[in-house]
Amino acid sequence: MQAMLLSLGAGTLAGMVYGLLGVKSPAPPVIALVGLAGILLGEQALPAARTALEPPTVMQPAGR
Repeated sequence: MQAMLLSLGAGTLAGMVYGLLGVKSPAPPVIALVGLAGILLGEQALPAARTALEPPTVMQPAGR
């Protein structure tokens, strides 16, 4: 999570510098970013579903 926040902060800072310099950002259009977000959500959906559908494990007391 910390890496994501650092990445977001670095991107925001870079965007501010681009804005101050009046340079057009080389970033893709918003629709491409939305598609990328969909890919990332889909990638995480299957492991989350598997975890949710697994039967709960019963913990046995240690040493008995």
